[in-house]
Amino acid sequence: MRIRELMQSELWETFPEECLADAAARMRDHGIGSLPVLDGDELVGILTDRDLTRAVADGAPAHVTAVSRYMTGSPVVVRPDDDAVLAARLMVEYDVRHLPVAEGSKVIGMVSARDLLVLEGWPLEPAGPR
Repeated sequence: MRIRELMQSELWETFPEECLADAAARMRDHGIGSLPVLDGDELVGILTDRDLTRAVADGAPAHVTAVSRYMTGSPVVVRPDDDAVLAARLMVEYDVRHLPVAEGSKVIGMVSARDLLVLEGWPLEPAGPR
């Protein structure tokens, strides 16, 4: 299965100078765990729920702390025609749960560990009581 078949193509983003509070609110409002960080059209990082947890633990004031201070720079990227198994391997290798999907230099979507759950062939019906 190819990344383009699994990725989320509706894309929300942030930028390096945005405050953490505004980026976190966007993530909450859209039910997502990460935002690509763009400087113009260039992907410069990714802000994840883990990054926000680190900021909270550090006591960073969310309304004045810039995304650039806590984002993960130079994120691992996949291409839409990459095999989904490659994305899963990269997530394990780099200990990440979200990967930007880029076509050329343009970010066109995101793929998460949750998106990759279909690879396992989970049964549609839950197992009986335990």
